[in-house]
Amino acid sequence: MSPETLHRFQFAFTITYHYLFPQLSMGLALLIVALKTRERFWGDAEAGKAAEFWTKIFGINFAFGVVTGIPMEFQFGTNWSRFSEAAGGVVGSTLAQEGVFAFILESSFLGLLVYGRKRIGPTLHWFSAVAVCLGAWISGYFITVTNAWMQHPVGSHVAPGGIVLDSLGAVLLNPWELWSYPHVMLGACLTGATVMASVGAYYLLERRHEDQARLYLRLGVGAGLLAGLALAFPTGDGLARTLSQDQPAAFAGMEALFHTQSGAPLAIIGQPDVQRQSLDNPIELPHMLSFLTYRSWGAPVQGLDKIPTGQWPPDIPLLYYAYHMMVGLGTGLIALMGLAALALWTGRLWGQRWLLWLILLAAPFPYIANTCGWLTSETGRQPWIIYGLMRTDQAFSPQVSSGNVLFSLLGFLGLYSLLSLLFLALIGGSLKRGPGSDGHGA
Repeated sequence: MSPETLHRFQFAFTITYHYLFPQLSMGLALLIVALKTRERFWGDAEAGKAAEFWTKIFGINFAFGVVTGIPMEFQFGTNWSRFSEAAGGVVGSTLAQEGVFAFILESSFLGLLVYGRKRIGPTLHWFSAVAVCLGAWISGYFITVTNAWMQHPVGSHVAPGGIVLDSLGAVLLNPWELWSYPHVMLGACLTGATVMASVGAYYLLERRHEDQARLYLRLGVGAGLLAGLALAFPTGDGLARTLSQDQPAAFAGMEALFHTQSGAPLAIIGQPDVQRQSLDNPIELPHMLSFLTYRSWGAPVQGLDKIPTGQWPPDIPLLYYAYHMMVGLGTGLIALMGLAALALWTGRLWGQRWLLWLILLAAPFPYIANTCGWLTSETGRQPWIIYGLMRTDQAFSPQVSSGNVLFSLLGFLGLYSLLSLLFLALIGGSLKRGPGSDGHGA
């Protein structure tokens, strides 16, 4: 296996594993603020109890996010030195701001949120929840704006010594970020809401902490439905239309649209055959892709036939399936949350055990959908690491051999396996003790 392939696989593995934690943290942070606000300004004791329980879950999750995030920074130097040399003046600015303005804010106030309930006043404790949420969401902004620059480089120019930053403001206000940031954060909200609703369903099925369980379900289902709908429209729609303009090869690959068509259909399912440049066994909605992209049923949509093959995404089947899995899982979660919201409105959710089981078993699916979303974004950008400026095969560290990368990759696999067991043990212990525990239960 080539060094480039191993470098790419190691980064993909470590960043995919890492993002399991921030997406829950960013989603839970907003829900904790909602609970703390209800406690502080409406005097809801059950909401305060729920906030304390979910803050413990947040704290565990945050710690694992920090541990798994540190290697990401080092890999820019160890695995992608030519990328860092060329683009460090741009991505270094945004990533440094993420650490200074977001991570420090979030981690500092997290201590007050976790340990300060009986030591500081209720208003300051509520503000600590707001500050933690603000830090988490600012962190998400700087990370996504870094990725947005790699997808759509602005505010910079190529010079003999590398890429020079011309305008930090242009980078921070990248038009690509207009849709990508809310889309990513809504995906995190969907994860947090689904996990909260799933825990509520678990407690109701176990007939434990039933008042708390009903609160988790009400908040989780409501937030999950709103987040899911906003993921589809306007943010998902806006991001797809932006992609069709800025990265037509990625857009065509996502739909396996090998030939430019007027009145292009939207593929619901099918199997892309790159060699024959066709989509096998398709189930399609006629003219729908043209309408969604250009708001015209007969508008022409550019296919891969109009793009040089050297600029095609190298793995079109992976891109196609990742995109369709994201859309399919997102649609399924919207349907589930809509059904649960209807049952809540009619007062029948608490007795519908089959529906509670569906909510319980849904917990992994937003993680998979978010992972597929990032896989779509990153696979679609290939063969570029910085779109239109630097190819991925020009960016990795040539002095690091395949053996060295494989050795560190095996180390990551072993370490992250142990971290997974520890994480599940800590979360499992918290769920077993349940809300209202002082943390020292059996």
